[in-house]
Amino acid sequence: MAVLTSYDPASYHKVDGGEHIEATAVGSVETTSIEQLPIVISNAQVAQKAWASLPLVERQQYVVKAYQQLHAVQDELATLIGQEMGKDYRRATYEVGGTLQNAGYFASEIGDALATEQVDNRTELQYRPLGVVAVISPWNYPIAMANNLLMPALIAGNSVILKPSEQTPLVAELFINTLNKVLPQHVLQVVQGDKALGQALVAADINMVAFTGSMAAGKHIMANAASGLKRLVMELGGNDPMIVMAGANMDAAVRFAVASSFENAGQMCTSSERVYVDQQIADEFEQKVVALASRYRVGAWDAANVNIGPIVNPTQHQKVLEQLQDATAKGASILLGSDHYELPFIQPTVVTDITPEMLLEREETFGPVVAISRFSDIDEAISRANNSHYGLAAVVFGGQGAKAVAEQLEAGMVGVNQGAGAGNAPWVGAKQSGFGFHGTAAGHRQFAQVRVMSY
Repeated sequence: MAVLTSYDPASYHKVDGGEHIEATAVGSVETTSIEQLPIVISNAQVAQKAWASLPLVERQQYVVKAYQQLHAVQDELATLIGQEMGKDYRRATYEVGGTLQNAGYFASEIGDALATEQVDNRTELQYRPLGVVAVISPWNYPIAMANNLLMPALIAGNSVILKPSEQTPLVAELFINTLNKVLPQHVLQVVQGDKALGQALVAADINMVAFTGSMAAGKHIMANAASGLKRLVMELGGNDPMIVMAGANMDAAVRFAVASSFENAGQMCTSSERVYVDQQIADEFEQKVVALASRYRVGAWDAANVNIGPIVNPTQHQKVLEQLQDATAKGASILLGSDHYELPFIQPTVVTDITPEMLLEREETFGPVVAISRFSDIDEAISRANNSHYGLAAVVFGGQGAKAVAEQLEAGMVGVNQGAGAGNAPWVGAKQSGFGFHGTAAGHRQFAQVRVMSY
């Protein structure tokens, strides 16, 4: 029996003079072989027929009841999130608790979105199940991100196969097994494995892929889903810009820049990755950013008063270091921290004088870094903000003229003097940050087949 072992990110360390890396195992799960996939999919196909035959309201009630079972394992789920990906206990508890508390409302919203609509006296729009949906979820928000995709898929009448990140298999196993205490057999299944298993699942006889992850993986999924014209909903990361204009509320802009860059140790798709500041206020802005960033505490998930946990694994840790070292080699200045940190932590880091040729500006960092550049002309800032294949989110802090600047930004979600994606709105990526979207009625309906029925 092959197993997938999960490791505590806070325990990664080099041994034997740095030649090898060791970590403490948290636990393991049985892996799903590629040879087992046809059985999993066949079971999902059979279960889906019976599930789809239930009335929409009955499926909704089933899902709500299943989510109620999660309250009994709420603390265990939060602990596993900390142990598997390093998120501090307070944030992990908030992720799990928020998912559970919103389950009833979310299910009701989905049910309303999928209810049959009357077009006229003789015609109605129906939202029918698609079939089998593969949900491939990330490690950085292992409960919340999986939930955002699998709940609308289930209520729409599809069966779901969840392929979680191999970084967080234990969280996924407990999550799905608990829901399955209520749900009919094989309506919701979990498969555990690496990238090869995910690729095999995408290529298999399924009807839709709902994915959150990297742009490169999304392109691979799109290519492999093409032969079957499978439905796709994909969020593919971001390299989100923030523009701070001369008329901005300085303290509010500083708080947002630091909080957005450091949240979840910077391992967040809507993290502010590039901060463009008007040179008229740049000195004060940088000083205040450093002062605030210095107050953040780094440590393991269960340490007291921790704001920033470990980087999820050595590969990601090294990626952050490479970007920092590339920046300093090309002329950037580090105002706080350094460009070298030992595993597994990256201390709060503030870098200034970033330029377009630096990896820190071009690529998604996924680490606790505030990367700053000064501008003298607002058109220059807008141009650099838009100079990316990514287009998930963007924010502008400013007074008069801020809204006009925001209107020119190429992103699926834009915030003016606040974070992007606020309120009851879908989660949308533009350019190569997304294909389709989820959330709200329009997003929920992407998990269903529209049928026009005329009588």
